[in-house]
Amino acid sequence: MKDKIVNKAKDMFLKLGFKSITMDDIACDMCISKKTIYKYFSNKELLIEESTQMVYKEVRETIDNIVSKNFNAIEENFEIRRMFKEMFKYSETSPVYQLKKYYPEVYQKVVGYQIEICEGCFRDNILKGISEGLYREQIDVENYVKFYYTLIFSISENTALEKEANNLEHKALEYHIRAMATLAGIIELEKQLQIINN
Repeated sequence: MKDKIVNKAKDMFLKLGFKSITMDDIACDMCISKKTIYKYFSNKELLIEESTQMVYKEVRETIDNIVSKNFNAIEENFEIRRMFKEMFKYSETSPVYQLKKYYPEVYQKVVGYQIEICEGCFRDNILKGISEGLYREQIDVENYVKFYYTLIFSISENTALEKEANNLEHKALEYHIRAMATLAGIIELEKQLQIINN
């Protein structure tokens, strides 16, 4: 029952917002009593925390699945962006923005996990791109990871509308790749941008 509650809460929070959804809303949608939810979660913040961890677990699994398909590094980046867009397509406001604004304590707890997933993903992608000749060999990998992470999360933390955040994150990805790309990388980047714009 606990996993069902977390799963339902996660879907509702992402679709309608962390602030607007109440424990009553979740209980009503699941046709259970609010008392049943409180049996597992003494307050809404704990439920948000577990829901957010479930989202990050799903993100990690989806990224691993994309990486296992052996796209080149640039294709892989665009596939991961598409995955994020698909996962949060029903969110009107950015989930990260909402967490930071309305539940800063929960945000602080989950931010470490978020950093770990993203920095690992960015680092692996840069190393892969270098080995494929799509990114320049002389890149300071650790600083490029930090630059991109700072850019992406500045957008998601400070942009209220998910659609606007998504558009800015696409621009940030293009900016990130152009900064690293070899001539072969630029050709691949232009190909991916054309796919998106068609």
